[in-house]
Amino acid sequence: MKRRHIQVKVTPMNLSIPSAGCDTMLPSSPMEDSLSNDTHDTKENGGESSTAFAFSEVVTLSADECEIRSQEQFGTGCGPTDLVIFHLTVGDFENTAYLIDLYSYSSRVAKEDGPPNHLGYHYVLPNLFKRSEGNLELPITCAKGHRPLGMMRLGYLIVKPSSLCALMDMSVSYARYWNSKWTGLDVGHRGSGTSFKAKDAVIRENTITSLKNAAEHGADMVEFDVQLSKDLVPVVYHDFMIYVSLKSKCSLQEHDFLALPMRELSLEQLKKLKVYHIAEGLSRETRSFHNDDCLEHQPFPQLCDVLDALDVHVGFNIEIKWSQRLEDGKMEEEFEHVVDRNLYIDCILDVILRKAGNRRIVLSCFDPDICTILRFKQNRYPVMFLTLGRTTKYQKYMDPRGNSMELAVWHAVAMEFLGVVAHTEDLLRDPSQVNLAKERGLVLFCWGDDNNSKDTIKLLKELGLHAIIYDKMDVLTTKEVKQSVFHLQAKDSQKELLKLQALEMGHVWHTSADGNEEQQA
Repeated sequence: MKRRHIQVKVTPMNLSIPSAGCDTMLPSSPMEDSLSNDTHDTKENGGESSTAFAFSEVVTLSADECEIRSQEQFGTGCGPTDLVIFHLTVGDFENTAYLIDLYSYSSRVAKEDGPPNHLGYHYVLPNLFKRSEGNLELPITCAKGHRPLGMMRLGYLIVKPSSLCALMDMSVSYARYWNSKWTGLDVGHRGSGTSFKAKDAVIRENTITSLKNAAEHGADMVEFDVQLSKDLVPVVYHDFMIYVSLKSKCSLQEHDFLALPMRELSLEQLKKLKVYHIAEGLSRETRSFHNDDCLEHQPFPQLCDVLDALDVHVGFNIEIKWSQRLEDGKMEEEFEHVVDRNLYIDCILDVILRKAGNRRIVLSCFDPDICTILRFKQNRYPVMFLTLGRTTKYQKYMDPRGNSMELAVWHAVAMEFLGVVAHTEDLLRDPSQVNLAKERGLVLFCWGDDNNSKDTIKLLKELGLHAIIYDKMDVLTTKEVKQSVFHLQAKDSQKELLKLQALEMGHVWHTSADGNEEQQA
């Protein structure tokens, strides 16, 4: 069996269809669903469909099959190294089961001769889905003898509808929109840059002051990190762990620290406690920054305050922080997540959708499933998949989708993301990967310490990247006009509007010798 080429098909099944002459709500029989559904669309009695109201699609993360498509009659090939995603959109989740059928052809040639052998099947009932994501170990029942055939394991992800549907109509959507003029954009990393790697940093990263400083020096967008406090408030902070200072007691020294997950402290505790960055906790050397006591210089600003504080013409690249499992099996932070993925994203989207106004926003995350949730929960803002690629600087994730540019691109195409945020280390290793993304119609940003060089920024812009995320906007930018591209575009739009109004009123516009536009009656 292990050597056979297996085809897998997943069919949503309606559990709430009554059997003929019986008031009890039961699913139809396994054999009827597994075999006759391929040739019969209705039940024999009453003509009611046994399949659930659903869209049933599939995608394989490969160069030739990375666009989502309807499932074929006898399923999709699932080899040992294939990454296959069955994408099911159901109307009644609580009353929908999933029939998994396994088929096999006697040989590769036999596929042209007729239908495959039906090897086995399994029903997945909705009560098995305890969280928004997980893994299931399922017994396979033999299709002929109805005896145990073996086991299979599958991972699942549930994207629940947002409670903010009233804020998400189809009046406008930027999910797949990117203006062709927006290329080579300058994006301020954590605002004015990482402050705990550079000894000369005077502004604390991911603060309102840091973001404003980058904007004042011409950043088209500012990039910052968002995660939830214990009381589910979205705050801007990068690291999963923080250090809290302990008072002297017994053998403890004044500057001994206690390491805690940031998500274990409420917003009030984050504001009131003396909290130190992970770099300070590990080195036992505290840092001080310019005007540290001022409110806008403080760490852990709320996302809603950041949206209010910055000029609306400054674009936001909001990275959603979510700890992943690393290749060695350990988590990025020491503890498992306690907040469900859907609730986590809903809390962040609630603030963005209510407070963002007309601001240009791109959402991103290193976790491919968080990106998928962001993409299908809302239709207003585009999503980009953050990737490590092939790297010697960071440990790889257990999930392979972000560990190579190829898989990242295929996943972005499959889930209809706007694009990919690539690791510059990987792009410099093989610049042809830029075309790999652009040929698929994807927007391409890049991140990494390699970006903190004028020469590298210039090279990346020449390669055609849409945006480069880097530190020290005040030092590295080559802009003469210190304004965002969105601000300049808004001014041009306003100028065009005034022209139209003037024409309607009988005024004439002309350009003077100094290049300024004037109007005459």
